[in-house]
Amino acid sequence: MTSEAASRADFSTVRYAQTWEDADVLLSALDIRPGDDCLAIASAGDNALAMLAREPRRVVAVDLNPAQLACVELRVAAYRRLRHPELLELLGARPSRRRLELYLRLRSELSPEARAFWDARPGEIARGAGSAGKFERFLSLFRRFVLPLTHSRRTVREFLAGGEPAARMRFYDARWDTWRWRLAFKLFFSRSVIGRFGRDPSFFRYVEGDVADTLLARMRDALTRTDPAKNPYLHWVLTGTHGEALPFALRPENFDAIRRHLDRLELRRQSLESYLDETAPGTFDRFNLSDVFEYMSEENSARVLAAAAKAARPGARLAYWNMLVPRSRPASLAGVLEPVPGLGRSLHLRDKAIFYSGFVVEQTAAAAEAVAA
Repeated sequence: MTSEAASRADFSTVRYAQTWEDADVLLSALDIRPGDDCLAIASAGDNALAMLAREPRRVVAVDLNPAQLACVELRVAAYRRLRHPELLELLGARPSRRRLELYLRLRSELSPEARAFWDARPGEIARGAGSAGKFERFLSLFRRFVLPLTHSRRTVREFLAGGEPAARMRFYDARWDTWRWRLAFKLFFSRSVIGRFGRDPSFFRYVEGDVADTLLARMRDALTRTDPAKNPYLHWVLTGTHGEALPFALRPENFDAIRRHLDRLELRRQSLESYLDETAPGTFDRFNLSDVFEYMSEENSARVLAAAAKAARPGARLAYWNMLVPRSRPASLAGVLEPVPGLGRSLHLRDKAIFYSGFVVEQTAAAAEAVAA
């Protein structure tokens, strides 16, 4: 299969220097067992690395963008050569004035291609490698120029302190949801602005409706449904760092488990479509498909899901996110792939990632029937 996204978008730079998808719900959905073979979209590497903590036999991480694979390699090298607090410094989750020094300590672990990539970007290393993507720079513009027009630093701090659900809702309605906030958000997160500064315009090819209104509603839901004090993605959007909230792969209790299994991670520079084309039937037990169907037509989404189902073993699970384009197993694959009843919906209610409309969990048909029973 030809990659639809590759034919329309530029994949030569870092688009996402972090993985903006909640590994906690991903791992709950996939239920990875020791010895499983897993396939993942590489992205920046956070969730592929998180999967290692569950001791699979291997995690194959694919991405057609060499810049994204350079992000993964940097993380792998950091787990090998740095202590946990130093990893947080390097990525920007903690303040630091020695990130270039930390980079020099791990540089020899990188492939020649990844080393050349990061050697040419000392400024991005110094600012924190987790800020090096187009999307993260877009969020930085929001923090610097838009957020101060709507809320003071004190209001942001109070909001991120969290609290009980009822108190969070009162705070949002009384203090956060002002006309300035709504106006600024809708202007900055419009389709045209996001397309120019945050994502590739081609990624909106299959999106219907008003992007800004949709994302504003999602933001309200995320700001009130999840506790801001425990939400690393919300912390980064509003402050440019994680604070005391960390995503799964960066928590101290997961560091050693990930580091012990780094040799089980395999990187492949190719599209998901081409990798599935060459994969033997019955190869994988678990699939982390990120939000790849956001950029595909319904027809191509169905083809990729069919290819994944063919590459899956009995009982295999697939998990992926919907953002602005609804995608799930089409009727043509009924009997081959089935939703796990209620699981995607219940996990979405716990999802700390703030941009997604849904979370889909599906299984090869026989296993899905067993779960339903």
